[in-house]
Amino acid sequence: MASGGSGYGDASQKIDYVFKVVLIGDSAVGKSQILSRFSRNEFSLDSKSTIGVEFQTRTLVIQHKSVKAQIWDTAGQERYRAVTSAYYRGAVGAMLVYDITKRQTFDHIPRWLEELRAHADKNIVIILIGNKSDLEDQRAVPTEDAKEFAQTEGLFFLETSALEATNVENAFLTVLTEIFNIVNKKNLVAGDDQANGNPASLSGKKIIIPGPAQVIPEKNRMCCRS
Repeated sequence: MASGGSGYGDASQKIDYVFKVVLIGDSAVGKSQILSRFSRNEFSLDSKSTIGVEFQTRTLVIQHKSVKAQIWDTAGQERYRAVTSAYYRGAVGAMLVYDITKRQTFDHIPRWLEELRAHADKNIVIILIGNKSDLEDQRAVPTEDAKEFAQTEGLFFLETSALEATNVENAFLTVLTEIFNIVNKKNLVAGDDQANGNPASLSGKKIIIPGPAQVIPEKNRMCCRS
């Protein structure tokens, strides 16, 4: 069971894991708002465009272990695309964000996914996020379209509202818990090779993911693509 705990800024505790997660998607889909909702539980109505790259951290407890999530946010504008390889380096999770009221932002998702797969570890845990679910009356992307795409590509999927704080926590916990489970399975396999007491960082390690990720909120895991 994962819980947020007193995750906002408690620096004193021992950190067991550090997981780098990247936010990607077009400009103005709400990536920075999702990040500030998760890291500080804030939402700013006059949010400016992100310049370059920034990251926030939040520590939470997953299965009695202390996990520091390092969430990276970048500008969706083309002119910052040169940051890519450094941005993706060491990332073990990715949140692919579109705006449910702007069809174009969803249509660009395959391109973002392609870039992600070109630059990141091939076993990175990915969740597709349809943000701004509070604007249901302006919806331009049916939930079914996104769900179908996620299933085809083996991604997790959730619709969120950073404004109303809907599913934001859930989305991060989904990704972080999945990474955590993979790392723990790996650690069981690897035994105690690593020096004890060091925070395990995933960068540079291969991560084995058991089968394609399921689409949330369905409970059953899709099995065995033929």
